[in-house]
Order: sequence, then C-alpha cells, then structure tokens
Amino acid sequence: MTIVQRQILSIALFSFFLLLIFSIMFFLAFPLESWKLLFERKVGNLPFVYIVPSVILFLGALYGLYIGAGWKKQLLLVENSLIDLEQGRQISAQTHSMQEIDSICAKIDKVQKQMAEQTKLSQKLANEKAEDQEKRIQDIVSQERNRLARELHDSVSQQLFAASMMMSAITETRPLSDDRESKQLKMVEATINQSQLEMRALLLHLRPVALKGKSLQEGMKELLVELSQKVPMNITWKIETMPLDKGVEDHLFRILQESVSNTLRHAKSTTLEVLLIKRDEFVILRIVDDGIGFDVETRKSGSYGLQNMYERAVEIGGTLKIISLNNKGTRLEVKVPVI
Repeated sequence: MTIVQRQILSIALFSFFLLLIFSIMFFLAFPLESWKLLFERKVGNLPFVYIVPSVILFLGALYGLYIGAGWKKQLLLVENSLIDLEQGRQISAQTHSMQEIDSICAKIDKVQKQMAEQTKLSQKLANEKAEDQEKRIQDIVSQERNRLARELHDSVSQQLFAASMMMSAITETRPLSDDRESKQLKMVEATINQSQLEMRALLLHLRPVALKGKSLQEGMKELLVELSQKVPMNITWKIETMPLDKGVEDHLFRILQESVSNTLRHAKSTTLEVLLIKRDEFVILRIVDDGIGFDVETRKSGSYGLQNMYERAVEIGGTLKIISLNNKGTRLEVKVPVI
C-alpha cells in the first residue's frame, strides 16, 4: 500500500469513527420513535440526517489538512537536505516522525558520504598530479641548469682563465711604467679576474652542490675547501658537529650557497668567514665578508636571492638577519631553534 492510499484510508477511518461515535451519542441522548424523524426534523433548512455527515466530512477534511501539513513539513525538510547536498553543504542529522522520511534521509546521508569520499579522492589525485608535475618540472630545470653550467665551464670559464693567464704574462714581461697603455692593461686584467669570480659564482648558483647523503658539516667543508682552491680569497671557517634534521640541514646549506654566490658576484671582498655553532638551543649560521656592502632594505625588495634566503629561514622556523655597511662588509646570520 502506498503512502497516499494509506493516508486516504486513515482519513476515511477517522471520519467513520467520528460518524459512529456521534450517532451513538445522539441516539442515546435522543431516542427516535421512527427513522422518518431523521428526515423530517430540520436544522435550519436542512434535514437533520444531512447535518451529521456534513459535520463529519468537515472534521475529516480538517484532519486531512493537518496530516497534509505534517507531510508538507517533512517533505520540505527533505527538499532542503537535497538543496544542501546539491550545493555541497554538510547536511545536519535530523530525526523525523515518519519512517519513510527517515529512510529517504538515510539514503541522502549515504549519498553525501559517497560524494565526500569521491571529493577527497579527486582532491588527492589532483594533489598527487600537481606534486608529480612540480617534481618533473624541478627535474627538468635542474637538468637544464646543469647543462648550462657544464657548457659555461667548458667554454666561457676556460676562455676567461686563458685570457687571464695571457694578460698576466703580458703585464709581467712589460717594463714597469706609468704610461697609459700599462694602466689600460692592468684594468683589462682586473676586469678579467672579476669576470672569473662572477663566472664561478654563476656556476655555483646554476649547479649547487647537493649534500647527497652527507651531513651539513661535511657538505659545508667540501664546498669551502673547493672555493678556497678556486678563488683568490682568504676563506676561514669554524664548523661544530651537531645532529640536525634533514630538512634543516638542506635549507641551511642552500642559504650558505646563495650567500657565498652573492659574495663572489657583488661584494669584491678579500676575506670570507663562515661559522656554524650551537648556542642556547639555537643553531647559528653566520657568514661575514669584508666587501663593499650594500643597502639591505633596497636590495631586499628587488633581490630574488635574498628573498629566497628569508623564505628558507622561515620554513624551518628560524630568522635571518643581514647587517651591511658601505665599504665595511656584510654579516648574515641565521638562527634556527633546535626542537
């Protein structure tokens, strides 16, 4: 039996019971001598026999309206639940007075859970796809940077080295004098030497040395030893041994590389001091040079390298401070709390 048929039957039974109860009460209160009196006795202009069914029908109609209003309210709740489901909002759990409505709401809740699981799966797949794409892009960029670094090292870097050697030989064989030609040769030799420094810094930036399973201390020493052999700069370091997380080691090493690259390219310094120590539950990386210095605020807003170092320090919960004075050098310090 459908819900509509059941409701019609309910209203019909309700009306029948009302008719039966009113009839019994009337006949008990006013016994009839003859059934004809039901048609002869009138209320207003209508026979009494029509009044009772009319009243019963009216009361049955009111009961039907009451039942219909209840159904309308329940169906409105179902409609609102479907609207929330369509718009992706969470459907609040509700208790209904009708078993059929509860069954519908249970199915809606099941559909919502399935949609939520599908959404999670879709987002997971999208995130994995984005991460995989980003990784592939990083691999492509890394390979291209390595290729450019190899080509620059095999061509431009060697040519600069050859030109530097030839200029050194020319200036050493010429007699000492203050003539214009000798000064120009000295300027050319200085320019070539500066170009070599910038080329080494560019190679360091293009092809940064990764830790590759080594500790931060081992990677720093290897990098600084290699630099001290290739650049005419007095490089000193003090590196303490301490256990650090892999992520912290990688970020500190990248900051060191970026800082050294900036020093070689812009500072025109003769000394470089690197310090890695642990004090009061903080790891401190300090890099100091005696170069020409720069305006920190102006450079920070326009330098990708400085911004990258600040971001790396923040990612590992640390702070980065740079102090630089004109012709008095630059001091960079990173402090990272040890958790």
